[in-house]
Amino acid sequence: MSDLKQLCSGLPLDPLPPNRGRDPNVPHAPVRTPNLSAEEERLALRNALRYFPPSHHATLAPEFAQELRQYGHIYMYRFCPGFRMRAYPISQYPCQTRQAAAIMLMIMNNLDPAVAQFPQELVTYGGNGQVFSNWVQFWLVMSYLSEMTEEQTLVMYSGHPMGLFPSLPSSPRVVITNGMVIPNYSSRDQYEKMFALGVSMYGQMTAGSYCYIGPQGIVHGTLLTVLNAGRRYLGTDDLKGRVFVTSGLGGMSGAQAKAAVIAGCIGVIAEVDEVPLKKRYEQGWVMEITSSLEQCIKRIREAKTSKAPLSLGFHGNIVDLWERLLQEFEKTGDLLVDLGSDQTSLHNPFNGGYYPASLSFRQAHQLMSTDPERFRSLVQESLRRHTEAINKLSDAGMFFWDYGNAFLLEAQRAGAEVTKVDGGATEFRYPSYVQHIMGDIFSLGFGPFRWVCTSGDSQDLSVTDDIVAKVLEEIAANVSDRIKQQYSDNIRWIREAGKHKMVVGSQARILYSDQKGRVCIALAINQAVADGRVSAPVVISRDHHDVSGTDSPFRETSNVYDGSAFCADMAVQNVVGDAFRGATWVALHNGGGVGWGEVINGGFGLLLDGSGEAAKRARQMLNWDVSNGVARRCWSGNINAYETIQSTMEENRQLRVTMPFQVQDERVLDRALQD
Repeated sequence: MSDLKQLCSGLPLDPLPPNRGRDPNVPHAPVRTPNLSAEEERLALRNALRYFPPSHHATLAPEFAQELRQYGHIYMYRFCPGFRMRAYPISQYPCQTRQAAAIMLMIMNNLDPAVAQFPQELVTYGGNGQVFSNWVQFWLVMSYLSEMTEEQTLVMYSGHPMGLFPSLPSSPRVVITNGMVIPNYSSRDQYEKMFALGVSMYGQMTAGSYCYIGPQGIVHGTLLTVLNAGRRYLGTDDLKGRVFVTSGLGGMSGAQAKAAVIAGCIGVIAEVDEVPLKKRYEQGWVMEITSSLEQCIKRIREAKTSKAPLSLGFHGNIVDLWERLLQEFEKTGDLLVDLGSDQTSLHNPFNGGYYPASLSFRQAHQLMSTDPERFRSLVQESLRRHTEAINKLSDAGMFFWDYGNAFLLEAQRAGAEVTKVDGGATEFRYPSYVQHIMGDIFSLGFGPFRWVCTSGDSQDLSVTDDIVAKVLEEIAANVSDRIKQQYSDNIRWIREAGKHKMVVGSQARILYSDQKGRVCIALAINQAVADGRVSAPVVISRDHHDVSGTDSPFRETSNVYDGSAFCADMAVQNVVGDAFRGATWVALHNGGGVGWGEVINGGFGLLLDGSGEAAKRARQMLNWDVSNGVARRCWSGNINAYETIQSTMEENRQLRVTMPFQVQDERVLDRALQD
């Protein structure tokens, strides 16, 4: 408690904390290469020093300059707190409002070393998904939140707290924007400079919006993807003995091993970095690890024979694994893989998101900072090899999909053979998981809904699990066949969630739910808080990767074919609508998932404190938060979305959506366009 009081007392300046530098015992972000000019370096240093009185400039300027030149960014390591960073129970935060305390809890969870990918660089996941740009911003935000009243809103500009501004009790307590750069200046190279200057930030999705809940947040989505891939590609619900090969065991990709086992299949996941590989093994998310390709082949064969679920972590490059699987097929005729994908961080391909097969992990880290152009060339060469092996295995009968990490986009840019003949602007040789697997789920209004028990008590989480399961079972008894499978999958998930021990960090849970389910869940949990069955308020949120939250032409909106896939009205409207319908905080980001300049996305947090006001906010905001995206997908021509929004309008007479008429006779167009 004393640590939290100290944290909320403001930036420690008298005296300055000791400069302990970087902690060698935690993983660190790759060195950034912003290529600043001498004048830009001077500007970056000037910008950093404006947080401090001039009396400290002579002390801080040399160390900040060293950080900038050594790491490519000024993180202000001196101000990294020395106490345990984690989600403390909400009652321990010295605040004037529980809304502010809930936000503090969520921020500290994002920076918990058990949760965050690179905690000292304030990166939660994805290699560069920042919570803040530097540690001073963290201190200032926590101080502002501790003094905030219910008539103030904290305004956040790309990690920088602009300040507390007067507002209404019904207003969001925090409004966040990350990376809102003028479109013509939103290139990767320009981003690297702006981040080094401290004027913009890449918040990924739930990193910069303070809503990450550890890799559990993606386990369920990955599970649904694998299950539905089996149904679509293999024609079965039974994945015993089926092999799923992919890569990445870091932040969000760490979910793949756990999801594979829950789905009942054999998951083989390559990871070049031994640190996250061992972390997932120690957490029990990966059952076995090996650095031997021959052992991988041996264990795949054994598991296929026994049909026993297996998660096998391969310490090595995914390209080598794909090429070895291809070699085995060409030598024996045995296709050892049924399903394939990729979750390397290709939204950030040249700064630690993807490692060339021709280099060791250590060599790659050195080269990306000493010779960025050579490193870029090797990444693209590796992508071509990567794709060639996948193409040949796919020709033999394997089913591959892009996991929305920009794999196919970057492979195409590298010159790999991934172009779809006569395909549209968002189509490749292989579908994205949205186009073939999850897009229809979004169009039905289903998406990743989550909640956090702010007491920190696992018993509260168990109670909410039971409440949610009963709510879903009651709704499922009267749903159409069109969505019955989705309800069935999610009831099974929530009934079994506790035994899979997925909590890392805060006491949180996730499932996929539609509009009616989300509203009913929120109201039921709020009532449980009111009558004491749940001991403290609960935060509800969702991934930005959702029905309405993200405009991303190569992922969330890749199955929008009316020409609007590159438009971002939906995501922007969603955040605005959430803000005035009762969200506790809202966030709007450039980038996330596929990468900087490729996506606009947003999210929210809403505190359920057991009050009637919280119930009113939940009902108003959650209905909008889903209907917005379903309406847009309906207008684009999606039949599932059409039927979903039509049904929603019948249930809510205040909802009136402009419905599209389809061209029924293509000859009308032919005649109109004849020369």
